[in-house]
Formats: sequence, structure tokens, C-alpha cells
Amino acid sequence: MTHDSADETARLHELLGRLDLEEKVLLLTGRDFWNTWPLEKIGLRRILVSDGPSGVRGEIWDERSPSLNLPSATALSSSWDTAIAARYGAASAVEARRKNVDVVLGPTINLHRSPLGGRHFEAFSEDPVLTADLAAAYVRGVQENGVGATPKHYVANDYETERFTASTEVSERALRELYLLAFEKSIVDSRAWLVMSSYNRINGVTATENDLLETPLNSEWGFDGVVISDWTAVRSVESAKAAQDLVMPGPDGPWGPALVAVVRDGSIAEADVDRKVIRLLRLAARVGALAGFEPVQAAPVLVEDGVAFARTASAAGSVLLQNDGGILPLATDALTRVAVIGHNALHDRTQGGGSATVLPEKIVTPLDGIRGALPNSVVSYCVGAVVQKGIAPLNPADIVNPSTGEPGLLVRFLDADGGELFREDRLATSLTYFGGEAPIGTAERIELSTIWTPATTGEVAFGFSAVGRGRIYANGTLLREDTGLAIGLDLGAALPTPPSIAATIAVRTGEPVTLLVDFDLRGREADFVGVFSILVGLEADESDPDGLIAEAVEAARGADVAIVVVGTSSQVESEGFDRTSLALPGRQDDLVRAVAAVNPNTIVVVNAGSPVLLPWRDEVAAMLLTYFGGQEYGNALADVLFGAVEPGGRLPTTWPKTEADVPVRDVTPRDGALRYDEGIHIGYRAWLKAGTEPAYPFGFGLGYTSWSLADLAVPASLAAAGSDGANITVTVTNTGDRAGKQVVQVYLSRPETAIDRPVRWLAGFAAVELAAGAQVDVNINVPLRAFANWDAGWQCEAGQFTVHVGTSVSDTPLTGTIELVGA
Repeated sequence: MTHDSADETARLHELLGRLDLEEKVLLLTGRDFWNTWPLEKIGLRRILVSDGPSGVRGEIWDERSPSLNLPSATALSSSWDTAIAARYGAASAVEARRKNVDVVLGPTINLHRSPLGGRHFEAFSEDPVLTADLAAAYVRGVQENGVGATPKHYVANDYETERFTASTEVSERALRELYLLAFEKSIVDSRAWLVMSSYNRINGVTATENDLLETPLNSEWGFDGVVISDWTAVRSVESAKAAQDLVMPGPDGPWGPALVAVVRDGSIAEADVDRKVIRLLRLAARVGALAGFEPVQAAPVLVEDGVAFARTASAAGSVLLQNDGGILPLATDALTRVAVIGHNALHDRTQGGGSATVLPEKIVTPLDGIRGALPNSVVSYCVGAVVQKGIAPLNPADIVNPSTGEPGLLVRFLDADGGELFREDRLATSLTYFGGEAPIGTAERIELSTIWTPATTGEVAFGFSAVGRGRIYANGTLLREDTGLAIGLDLGAALPTPPSIAATIAVRTGEPVTLLVDFDLRGREADFVGVFSILVGLEADESDPDGLIAEAVEAARGADVAIVVVGTSSQVESEGFDRTSLALPGRQDDLVRAVAAVNPNTIVVVNAGSPVLLPWRDEVAAMLLTYFGGQEYGNALADVLFGAVEPGGRLPTTWPKTEADVPVRDVTPRDGALRYDEGIHIGYRAWLKAGTEPAYPFGFGLGYTSWSLADLAVPASLAAAGSDGANITVTVTNTGDRAGKQVVQVYLSRPETAIDRPVRWLAGFAAVELAAGAQVDVNINVPLRAFANWDAGWQCEAGQFTVHVGTSVSDTPLTGTIELVGA
């Protein structure tokens, strides 16, 4: 049931006829931050939407209402597996229904145009075909479980700097062949129920007012869902003339009474409003929010253990970049002493920073996972090098609520006289409020207090991260009063990286300290639509970086194997800002070199959401890229390290040797515009055009077995009109001694052409899992569109195309040719 039949459309129009203009317009702006307006007279309840690319947070940002934390989108895309993507979507929908959420605001399917893009961990790939196929599977998985999916951010929103206002200057051909192509399959094949319009302008026109919302989205792709805005992306009543349907958040916005007025004076036709309302009602019918209409799926039907799936997905997306001498997988019974090293081994990143953050009930760190897999080995830990900048939360195991005596934090909202307006007992020291019961708008101050028992002796820096003025107390003594100043106005940047204010206190192991932060809610800079975020905790100790490395070296020297976990921080990869460097933060490069110099069995695990530089890659025995691995990250890592499962990932994005080698580095608008002058040549296409060798090419990844690809069969010709595409067949054999996974990749090229084309471009792929010694014929359909180019319409150039089949863009040993005829 899709609620697009003529009969059901007629029923929706009957409901529309019961509404006056003011009621229609009311429905087109959110009721609050996450909800649409209910309307009892037509049986319409609220529709609850939630951030959800890698987990579904729900209506509140609260550790007492935890969420499943799935691996980052880059980990998902590294699986190159549409079945995993569909399961990922289905798991998201199950989580959504558990939290009474109707719409998941994901997937994020903007392209990795440049590795310096700050939010790439939340998107899939540098290639539009890989992105489109995985996104369509994700959308299908969500919606088959009765929840709306929202491909975002439409369109060409591939950078964070000045994202609210900058204009992406991009050719029509690049738009069609790259940035729109990434969205198309989610609409045409998977019939997404929503699309989110972006903040940026495209060729000078704001996305929420852009004709691209109508063409190709509606007129060519047949989209019949709701175009929901990114939060505050709608800026004028003029946008109501476009195919923008829903303004978020509410209740205020540029439409409302202003839209009623322009409809009354004839500037905007009421029929335009009616079309938007019908789309909203159709969405309500699909998700079960409209009385008299059966939902597409009343309860999820594709259900599996979400925590177990998070573990599976993390391993499926882990990419083995290097394995000298076959050191991996490690034999657990051969290990007596293992040195685990690295800030991210204990303080791992399971997700990227920004508005899509979720709060899992439990996180398995790499150190946890390795220790759990080696119960009979001595597993030591050293931090090695500090990655964290600013304040980190206090360990929940070390804090006690001074009011209840139970673990946690006491939070009090106070009036001007110090009277208590509201209190709550929290379990964590990182808090974000989106309205709710807490009187953010009326209280003068917020007071956060806890009794903390330190695990070390010495000086520590305790404080808060928030925008505004606060006071820091220890054992009743005022240590510091100061103001944290906002950096820009971007919510996505402010949430993960607020300014930090700290004061030094002397502590002794086991001696409790009463800590308190008293923060002014009045007189500070205005929140982003009522959002308030504050974190209390400790700054990292960076007083002796050489000593940290020396300690790690000694641990590694006496170990059978050294596992070094390197990675980024929320100050490096997050929504709201782009990256200024691809280098690992802090002294992690020095750490790896020092450890590798004393232990030839050094394995490096990379806990980053997108490419980083690995200048020591030839000095270590093995490297495993694990991205942001979700809440089961540590268990999945152990599964791969010790051979319980195959490292199933292949790179969805090219990894460079040096930053200077990167062909597309510009992510900073100039004079309000960012020019995509590279046209269709991004990612591996740009690398091939430049003739520069990367560290690791697109599609690359190793495994624990060996493979052969043979007997390529390619049709001799293909009709340029009316064809379903070309069926490519190849025989794949697992020639090794254990089960494994391979990703067969099909690329096209056109040596003789009158058109500017990539050197090679992805046309299809298939993930294959086989037992040792098994063989299978793999069929991959290459659609006609893969042969086409955009020139005021899709055109096919007659002539001969070369088909390349292999296991990465630079390893395609099998070739054939297809003659495109009748163009």
C-alpha cells in the first residue's frame, strides 16, 4: 500500500476540502522542533521526525533515553553491499518505531567531492553510482518497515563552510551526472516519501526556492512525497512558489500569516498550497498518522537484533589496507602480551559530531573488545598521544549525584533569586536541550553539580564547554568565572565543539571532590531556535607529550604485538565546519613511528570517518580502517583482528599519499560562491585525470583469502534506445583456504570519444561471499544510463565502450568491448 492510488488521492482531496486556508497553511510549518501540527477535525495526528543517518535519537537528546548507534555512513558504504544497506535502513526503522518516530531524517547522500569536506563521515562515497545504489537500499529498508526515509541534502551541499548562504556554482552536466544522480535511484526505484532541501544556493538560487525541486525531482522522477526543509533553510514567503512543502522547525517561520496574506492577494495560488497539503496528508497516511487510512506497515516486519547488526555492519565495512606477511588475522593462542596504544583505543569515536548525534546505552571500545577476545593474555594500555581538544565528559562510573547518592549529576534550573524552577537527575555530564520540560526560556541560571572521585593524583583541569558565562567551583570554592564565546552561528558546529572554560585543581586518588558549574542562561547569545548545550568535565593532560610516547614505546617493546588505534576528534570531523588538514591531530604520527621502530608486529587501526594521511604506512605490519564503528565497534574490531570474520570493506573514496596530491581541495567559498570547476571529474575520476597515484585507490581492500576472476562475458552490442542495459558475467572463485568476501567492480571507458569523459567510471558492482574453494558466476547489469552523458538531455554516443572488471579502479585485469548502436 503506497497511498498513491486514484481512490486514495480522491479521499485525501476530500479531507483537504474540509480545511480553510489558515488551517492548510498551519500544516505547512512544524509545530515545534521535531513535530508537525495535528488537526483533530480530519483525524490527523502529529508526525514526529528525528535525526537518523546512523541511529535514531528521537524527540529528546537524553542519555536516559538511549539509542542504537550504528556505524557511520562511510563504514556502511565500504561494505559495497546493498543487502547490508537495506538491513541498516530496516534497523533504523525498528529503532524509530521504538521511539514513536514516523520519519528518519536520512540517509545523507551528498558526495565526497573533496576529502576536506567536514561531514563526509555522514555521507557514502565520492562516486554517484555506489552512493545511489546503497542509498536506495537504505531507503527501501526504512520504508518497508513503515517509516519514512529522507534522502538529504538536496542538492550539491558537499561542504560545510558558509553552508547556509554559499552558492554552489556547478554545470548542468555535473549536476545531472554526479550530484542529482546520487539521489535519483532513491526516488525512482525506492520511492522515498520525503526529500530534505539543503541550506545552500545552487547557481545563485536558494535550494528551498530552486526549480530543481520541481525538475527533475517531481516532473521527471515522479516524486510524490514531502520536500522538508533543513532546519531554518526556508527564508522567505517566496519559497512557497517553489516545490518546497514543509518548513522546519516551527512554530515560527517565514510562511504562516505571511503566506495566508499572499494567497489572499493572489500573489501565490491557493492550488500551490493545496498541492503541498496533499503531499503532507499522503505522508501522514503512509506512516499511520491519518485516521481512516491503513499505514504502509503498521509495525516493522524486517526485525533483527540491532546491537548484533551494529557489530556485523562494522566488520562488513572495515577495510584491510595492508597485511604484510599475513600477520592478520592474529592467532589468540599465540599471544602472551599485547600492547594496546592510542587515545582512540579508550576514547573511541563511534559516530561523527553534529546534529545527528545519538546517545547509546553502552559503547564497546577497542580496548574492551581486544581484552574480551584475549582473556588469557596480558593486555596493557597506554594513551600514547592526546587527540582530544577541550573538555571531555566525566566518566559516569566516577560521579555521584549529591542529592540522591546514586551515580550521576544533579541539574537545577534557577530563577533570578536562586529559587529552584526545575530539577532533574542525569546520568551523564554532556547535556543538550531541545525545549521539553526544562525551562530553558525562562530560567536565569542552570546549576550542574556532582561528587567526582578521581582515579589519579595530580593537577587536573575541570570546567565546562558552552556558549555563555559561567562559574566553576570545587568543594565550594570559586575557581574561575569566564565567558565562552561562540565561533560562528552554526548549530552543527556549536553542538560538538563549544568553547571550553576550565580551572586547575589538585586531586588525590580516591578522595571525592564536589564539583559545580553555575551557568547564566540569560544575557547570552540567542540559541539556535531554543537549543542549549553544555558539557562539564576535564581537559586532557598534555603536559608531557614526549613522556606519553616513551611510555607507549616501552609497552610495545615487550609485547608480542602492538595495536595502535589512531583517529580524529570532534574538532576535526563534524557537521558545521570543513577540515583544514588531512593530518592526524596531535602527535599520533610520531607515536606510530616510535612504536613501529621497536616492534615489527605493529598493527594500526584507523578510527576516522574519512581520509587521513598515513605517512608511516610502509613502516607498520598491517593497517585496518574501521571508520566510526558504532556502539559495537570494539567487538567488531576484535572479530576482524582475530579472524572470527572477514574484513569486508572496500574503499568508497580515494585515500591520498599527501594532501598536495588531492586533485579537488577547495571547500571554501569566495565572495559567497564555491565553484565546482572540476566538472564531472571528482574523486577517482580526478585522480585518473591527473595521473597521480594515491596511497589507496577507490574500491581497494584486502581480505583473508585469495580470489580469481575469469571468463568475462560481455554482449557484443547494445541498443542505445529501449535497452535494459548490458548483462556482464564473470566467474569468481575463492582460491584460498577460508571463507571470504570479494567485491566485483565493473567500470566503463571510452578511448575514442568526442566528449569530455572520465578516464574510467564505475558502472556496476556486486558483493560476493564464498566458502573456500567455491565458485560462482556473477551477473552484473550495467544500465543504459551508465553509457550516457548529459547535454540538455541524456545522450548516447554511438561507438565502442571498453568494459573493465576487477577489484578496484586500478586493478581491472579483465576487459571486453561493447558497441553502442542506434544512437
